[in-house]
Parts: sequence; structure tokens; C-alpha cells
Amino acid sequence: MKGFGVFEKGKVGWMEKPDYECGPNDVICRPLALAPCSSDVHSAMESEGPHLINRILGHEAIGEVIEAGSNVKDFKVGDTVVIPCTTPTWWHPDFQDTKHQDVGGPFAAINFSSYEDGTFAEQIKVRSADMNCAHIPENVTIEQACMAVDMMTTGFYGSELGDVQYGDTVVVYGIGPVGLMAVASAQLRGAGRIIAIGTRPNCVELAKEYGATDILSYKDGDLVAQIMEITNNKGADVAIVAGGGSEALNNAVGTVRFGGGRVAMLEVITGEEKTVLDNAHILSFLAHKEIKGGKQY
Repeated sequence: MKGFGVFEKGKVGWMEKPDYECGPNDVICRPLALAPCSSDVHSAMESEGPHLINRILGHEAIGEVIEAGSNVKDFKVGDTVVIPCTTPTWWHPDFQDTKHQDVGGPFAAINFSSYEDGTFAEQIKVRSADMNCAHIPENVTIEQACMAVDMMTTGFYGSELGDVQYGDTVVVYGIGPVGLMAVASAQLRGAGRIIAIGTRPNCVELAKEYGATDILSYKDGDLVAQIMEITNNKGADVAIVAGGGSEALNNAVGTVRFGGGRVAMLEVITGEEKTVLDNAHILSFLAHKEIKGGKQY
């Protein structure tokens, strides 16, 4: 089969790989819709290691089942299925004491384009299909479903990590696709005020549509000061970091309230050797602030 991937750091292109063999718990699909991700760029141009040598990229897809293993009960040849970006090894003993996204080690559930070839190929093999694939509801298009595979689930997970409660004030740093979904999920969970940080006009309008009550920009001055001003110096209950690098993480810690403020870290920071928190923000942990980080479902 043909696929698009990384030969070595900084070198990408089309490559040939053997067709997959279908295991008893697997399905093999042909791609119907694919979505590129900034993580694909990071993997190809910034990351390195033996897992990224001659590796097909991609981890967001909708596919049609062309072969199903003998143990697969929920899917058959011809079915259109959601292929998620995380495909955990559900039988791994780590399930006894960790999250499903990390069984086998940090990031181990993100098999596509890391430990296994990804979705930018003529064939896609999905392990543990009954646990990792999903059918698409009749009223959802293939394109819509593809947006849910990574961008929606990651953004929604931010609200879960931050434990957004009814009436909370939530700040979302970065309103690209993931940040916009964080805005939407905060609204669905009943946030009373949603402050979105961004500048691109199209994303600003979408953020408002999804539930943002306030739009702030770094171009208008210090973000911590702006947020403190509009919250009467209380700060936010939750901050979700979906972009902006280490500066956004610092701002997030500085803008959640004392006595239980929560920061949900969704962004994978690249291009920075170290992420350093300001001393003033480190001291704020004495006031019961929390940072949680995690990967999409």
C-alpha cells in the first residue's frame, strides 16, 4: 500500500508499505475522510526517534471497513466507522492503575503515526475494533464526524480536566479548532462566563457562536491584568490552555482564582527546551491552585 509519512526528521514523502494482515480483533479500513493535525507537522519536522523512521503519518480519519477479524462483533465489511486518534491496548495490565490513554507508558495509546503507521494511507488498521471504533449516527456527515475524532474530543476533555461546573468562569487560551471545542464544551457544561483569548476574526466569530461571552486579545495588553479587571480581581475558576505555549500556561496559572482554581493543559508545547513558571505563579500553588494535563479520549 502507499502512504504519506516521514522518512526521518525533516524528510517527508510518499512511501510503500506491505498491505496489513487483519488480526482476530482488528478491522482494516479504506480511508473516506482524513484530517491533518499540527501534531503531524511536529512529528515530521521537530520530533525524532526510532518510532519516526519510515513512519506513515496521520491519526484522524473516517473509514470503510474492508476486512474484519473473526472476533469483531460490532462492525462488518462495508460499515462506515469513526477511527479515533487514540487506540488503547485495552487488555494491558496498566489499566489497573492508570488512565486508558497511558496504558503501556506515556502517550502509548496514541499508536497511529507513533508506534504504528498512521491514517494517511490506502489502508488503515484499527486494533481492538469493538473498543476503539464507532458507528456514525445517521444525522452526522462524514466530514462532521471526522472533526470529532481529535479536535472535538480534545477540546471537550479540557472541560473535563478542568472540572467545569455550572456557573463557573472559564478562560480558554487559544481558539483554534481545539480551543473552539473547549469553548463549546464549557458552554454545554453550564459555564456562566466564557472568556476566549484569540485574534483571528473567523475564530473570534465562531467562539461567540459556541458560547464565548468575552473576547480578549494579547494585542490589547497584559492578559492577566485584563482578566483580573473583568472578574473584579477574583480570577477565573478554570483556565484551559489550547495554544500559546509556555506563556499561555503562565498566564493561565496567574488568572485562575485562589482557593481552588483549576488549569487544564491541552497543548503540546514544541520549540521550547524548557517550560518555566514564574516564581509568583509557583507561589500561588500554596493557595490550592491545580494544573492537570491529559490527552483526548
